[in-house]
Amino acid sequence: MACSDERTAPDAGLALAARASVAARHRWRPWEALPWVLALGAYFAFPDYLFLGTQVLILILFALSLDLILGYAGIVTLGHAAYFGLGAYVAGMLSAHGGWHEPISGLLLAGAVAAVFGWLSGLLLLRYHGLALLMLTLAVGIMLMELANVLEDWTGGFDGLYGITPAPLLGRFENDLFGRNYYVYSLCVLFLVFLVCRRLVHSPFGLVLQGVRDNERRKRAVGCDVLRAKATAFAIAAGIAGLAGGLFAQANAFVTLDVLSFARSGTVLIVLILGGVGRLYGAFVGATMYYLLEDQLAKISPEFWQFGVGLVLVLVVLFARGGLLSLLDVATSRWRRDARIAR
Repeated sequence: MACSDERTAPDAGLALAARASVAARHRWRPWEALPWVLALGAYFAFPDYLFLGTQVLILILFALSLDLILGYAGIVTLGHAAYFGLGAYVAGMLSAHGGWHEPISGLLLAGAVAAVFGWLSGLLLLRYHGLALLMLTLAVGIMLMELANVLEDWTGGFDGLYGITPAPLLGRFENDLFGRNYYVYSLCVLFLVFLVCRRLVHSPFGLVLQGVRDNERRKRAVGCDVLRAKATAFAIAAGIAGLAGGLFAQANAFVTLDVLSFARSGTVLIVLILGGVGRLYGAFVGATMYYLLEDQLAKISPEFWQFGVGLVLVLVVLFARGGLLSLLDVATSRWRRDARIAR
């Protein structure tokens, strides 16, 4: 990430203050346990809906990967599904064609392949900005989708990839009909990845990314290798998206071209806007809200439920530009202000 380490005495003092600020932000707060308590509670409260719960957890993981580059590095992409789909196909083909049925190692390999592809593509794509970057990321997703369609002997093409049969987790826990084991599996993967992401965004590297997001020219002027920093973040995000895709393939036991579609890239972007970009926990709120909206609106109107989602998205953009989490911030600040006045 190649930032200059030469500091004067005042600069060293500022650096120490910055480290102290990072350490303070890194401390866990009591409310941060709430999403995990709710996720564990859902396992016992909704035993018949754990397959749907697994899909929510996978979407949260996917949204978390996008939040790293969009919320913290300011990299806007319309083709993030390329890395999700790549991870899904790698995990699926390992099982269906390669005889590699062990799920955890297959998942890690799917994430690793997506991360390598993310690094290589990032070195090329991230040299561009604005509309050019948007179109190039979209093109990567479309090209991978067409490649998967052409290589139908391996990917199943338009008909999809079937025959994915992961072995029991740890040799004991199979993917049962109600998805109980894979819900726990997905929750564990999400928790471990979240710990890494939380550590990353509060680290000095995370501050570098936020500096690049806020003023890329200034970071270049102080000696940072901006392209390398952005490509590293892009590779990490791609690897996490690949993990989400691998989980999707293992949990559903099939993969179709939809995993590489623009619609999937758009969905994860909607999820982040709903929850809040650059918040980490925005992925949790947005993914849960999206599935709830989809479920309830589809019951009201199976044909026009997307209109309702679009309407909610418009309202959020107009009246809660920081996402639904920003409404919580406003309510909390008002409560604190009223408490101070009451004293």
